Amino acid sequence: MKKLSNYFVYAMCILAIAFSAGAFMKVYANNVPSQPVDLTYAAEKALPAVVHIKYLQNSKVQTVDVQSNPFGDFFDPFGFFGNPNSGGTQKRQVQTPKKEGAGSGVIISADGYIVTNNHVVEGADELTVTLNDNREFSARIIGTDKTTDLALIKIDGKDLPTLPIGDSNKLKVGEWVLAVGNPFNLNSTVTAGIVSAKARSLGANGIESFIQTDAAINAGNSGGALVNTQGELVGINAMLYSQTGSYSGYGFAIPTTIMNKVVADIKQYGTVQRAVLGIAGTDVNKHYDSQKAQGKEVDFGTMEGIYIDSVEDGSAGSEAGLEKGDVITEIDGKKVTKIAELQEYLANKRPGDKVTVTYLHNKKSNKATVTLKNQQGNTNVVKNADLDVLGGNFREVNDTEKNQLNISYGLMVTKINNGALKDAGINKGFIIQRVNDASMKTIDDLQKAVKEASVSKDPVLYIQGMYPTGKKAYFAVPLENN
Repeated sequence: MKKLSNYFVYAMCILAIAFSAGAFMKVYANNVPSQPVDLTYAAEKALPAVVHIKYLQNSKVQTVDVQSNPFGDFFDPFGFFGNPNSGGTQKRQVQTPKKEGAGSGVIISADGYIVTNNHVVEGADELTVTLNDNREFSARIIGTDKTTDLALIKIDGKDLPTLPIGDSNKLKVGEWVLAVGNPFNLNSTVTAGIVSAKARSLGANGIESFIQTDAAINAGNSGGALVNTQGELVGINAMLYSQTGSYSGYGFAIPTTIMNKVVADIKQYGTVQRAVLGIAGTDVNKHYDSQKAQGKEVDFGTMEGIYIDSVEDGSAGSEAGLEKGDVITEIDGKKVTKIAELQEYLANKRPGDKVTVTYLHNKKSNKATVTLKNQQGNTNVVKNADLDVLGGNFREVNDTEKNQLNISYGLMVTKINNGALKDAGINKGFIIQRVNDASMKTIDDLQKAVKEASVSKDPVLYIQGMYPTGKKAYFAVPLENN
């Protein structure tokens, strides 16, 4: 009987252990986040709002410099006969071929605003947008931003399908995402993968904090949607990593945290209001590795943060006391370990905004409140200037003027009003040939030069040209106070 009772005790113990293990496994399983595998809902939400964009740049006649034949039309190596073709360069007109391309875009509002990449639409003369239901629209460019490779275009429509915008900050590495676009002109293509990394910097754009994914992204996917499992837009697909030109494992998307600010600024100001700290730097671990490779021993007091390599004089960072060799560890209490994370955070700020920077100086922690500035070194709103700021009227030089002055292009100032030209001393009749080292062949060329200069770090037009007498002249025309 005693022996039998011992067997009974053993059996009860084993049964108890089994129940305990089962209970433990059940509790543990309940704490493991479930990984969604059904992506059909996200695909159904995204497909109607992702569009195909066809790009067309018309054939144009351009004047180019070509190396002259040193012998000209006959042998005259010393130029005794005044042969203009003896050495140097000469102007020739060439016909550029028509260019066509394609990409993708995402409808973000029912009235037709579409986000895409700058490189999808840059230089286009015509843009045609095709929806998932095959409706076609002509699109116009509202604004572009090369620094983030984003563009906002618009089609005229009502009650268009849209994709809700999610918070890319909430994305987690390992989370499932869809890439939706039109690779190789194959409309409405969906690929799936996971978030492989965040805040990835590749050196392709001025500001970047890419979401890296192994969802297949190919040529034509640019400007398309990166979508989470809830069917929300979390990124704009921008580029792929490849040594062959086709997909080989990883694609990269611009997060919606950056996209939202760019879109809002383009709508409100016509250009992006960019707040800068005025420093150049790199990840601490990368700087450490580069120093170690040179046989140098360094100790920054941390292996996480942003090493400051230089501070621009008069910048926000300089006024806050930041110095070369300091290490930024936090911004507004948020830990930053990569330069891309700092760029992404600042990309959501405007000039005049204040941020608190935590940094190490000689391995000691410090805090500073920084008033961010624009690229021109102040806190003013930066706006795209128009030709009106110049205070003049212009026309392209005619054939008679070209022959008389031996020129092939230029813009004649036909009227001078109050404005930047008058302030700089430019008079009626002056022929503008180059502005900031770009040839001025059309009014559009001048408009482009004015816009680019007005939002640059140095808002000045450096104008080269001549008067009808043949006298050449050079002017510096500030835009900042006009």
